[in-house]
Amino acid sequence: MSHSIMGLRSRPLVLCICALMGFAGLSPAAFAADKPKQELSRVIAKEMTAAQKAMAASQWSEALKNLEAAEASKGPLSTYDKKTIAEFKGICYVRLNNLKAAQTSYEQALATGGYTADELPKTYRLLFQLAATNKQETKAIEYGKQAADSGSATDDDLLIMAQLYYQQKDCKNSAVWGDKAIAAFKKAGQPPKEVLYQLKLQCASDANDTAGMKAGLYDLIRLTNKTSYWNNLIRLERQDEREDRNTLMLYRVMFDTNSMNADTDYIEMAQLLGDAGLPGEAFAVLDKAMSSGVIKDDHKERTTRLLTALKTRADADKKGLPQLDAEAQKNPAGQLDVKLGEVYFGAGDYQNAATAISRGIGKGQIKQMDEAYVYLGRSQAALKNYPEAKKAFSQLKTVPNISQRVLKLWDLYSDKLGS
Repeated sequence: MSHSIMGLRSRPLVLCICALMGFAGLSPAAFAADKPKQELSRVIAKEMTAAQKAMAASQWSEALKNLEAAEASKGPLSTYDKKTIAEFKGICYVRLNNLKAAQTSYEQALATGGYTADELPKTYRLLFQLAATNKQETKAIEYGKQAADSGSATDDDLLIMAQLYYQQKDCKNSAVWGDKAIAAFKKAGQPPKEVLYQLKLQCASDANDTAGMKAGLYDLIRLTNKTSYWNNLIRLERQDEREDRNTLMLYRVMFDTNSMNADTDYIEMAQLLGDAGLPGEAFAVLDKAMSSGVIKDDHKERTTRLLTALKTRADADKKGLPQLDAEAQKNPAGQLDVKLGEVYFGAGDYQNAATAISRGIGKGQIKQMDEAYVYLGRSQAALKNYPEAKKAFSQLKTVPNISQRVLKLWDLYSDKLGS
């Protein structure tokens, strides 16, 4: 996994400029209505009236000329005058898409001290969004804190705060604000944005925190079920696995989630299946790799030889299915039924696979219950009988000494079935 697994540091912030435009779209009359007891000074009445008319007609440049004329007035200007002029200039600059000038204007309005306690929250939020859009990260963070403290920050604003801290390489605070955003989205009944978990994942990757990376990938899979996250997670889990039968279990999850994309993975899975006495499934896995064009040229000769050998063994198993079925049904122990079900599964006969394995589980005396439940679950999933598949996978937790990483992966796979 590469150092910058998501490439997040090069990504622009996701900002909702529509919110800026909505605020900027308030008319001068609306501001005046908010403050009936405050009036503009008579000395700038002419210029301000002209500015308001120009703004009402969407003549933003003309409005700016009149506002600048009002600002340059020789008469004394009140705090309300200065705040209103700067605020109106901010509206015009936003409409002209000159967001740096808009930020300067709103900062000038804030500096007048003319905002009331009721007006400050939306002003902090607007300045937060402007500063973030203008890539003034330090200022944006300060305005964002003020917006959050005043209660005006939205769940998207909290997300942007997490991004801002991440871009400053402050993963600790990025995580704090990311958790706030996740909680806010959930409280609103909305799924958290994918980027919030990507930030956590990238921070863990930057710190070589394998446990943190796994946790981030689990969250991302629960949210999106994307094959790229499955692939990364299973590769991480496989790094620490030393037992072949558990490695094969990890490959089964990777194969069933369609997240296997390296020819070496297909080849190793087929070899492990062959060694486990499952040539039919091994042939199906390798045949998929060959037919999909995954196998690289320098591996094709070796793969073709392996495929031929597996087909011979798979054909023999398939030919012996009627006899094996008869023997399994007569046997009072369930081990042979499970073996029969695995052969049926490898042959693509999922209904008979599920029937045989269910019968075997009912009889008992099975050596590897984890494999019995996994193949029953996989058979039901292939039949799109997801409730029964989930029921089978849920039984894995009852198997003594099962690998915890295997258990967690099948539990996650089961949770996403049918989604």
